[in-house]
Amino acid sequence: MKVIDTEIPDVKILEPKVFGDERGFFMETFRDNWFREHVADVMFVQENHSCSNYNTLRGLHYQKRNTQGKLVRVVKGEVYDVAVDVRHGSPTFGKWVGELLSDKNMRQLWVPEGFAHGFYVTSEKAEFTYKCTNYYDPSSEISIHYNDEEIKIIWPLKTSAQPILSMKDKNAIRLSEF
Repeated sequence: MKVIDTEIPDVKILEPKVFGDERGFFMETFRDNWFREHVADVMFVQENHSCSNYNTLRGLHYQKRNTQGKLVRVVKGEVYDVAVDVRHGSPTFGKWVGELLSDKNMRQLWVPEGFAHGFYVTSEKAEFTYKCTNYYDPSSEISIHYNDEEIKIIWPLKTSAQPILSMKDKNAIRLSEF
């Protein structure tokens, strides 16, 4: 597994070694001791799997309590994945990193605790899995508006229509309210 640094030092891209032949492929997607040594010394307690349609945007999600670090990857399709630093006092507060994740490039993104997370589906459908360092706590979850003027994420929106959002994401707060 190769670790690729991003513009925000704590956010990492992981690129697995893929072994393929006429039968298909094999890759190791996670190994605890390697991850702790090369990326972050954390323990994962929950894993989630979602399926979303084209033009769906999920996020930017964050838990105020029981903050979660997330190791994310796409099993099928393609998404543009984003991590936003919301750690008060951080030199990169409000900055973001975006990465195209797909079943073709097989990359993963490490989104540490203290970052809001979201993704936009650029393929017809996308299946997305992620390991979490803490349990989901709906009572502490907030959503920061995907199009916040202070953060200025450049989403690769492919249609003139607005992205498909959940009610929670439609009613998201601004970073300045966080």
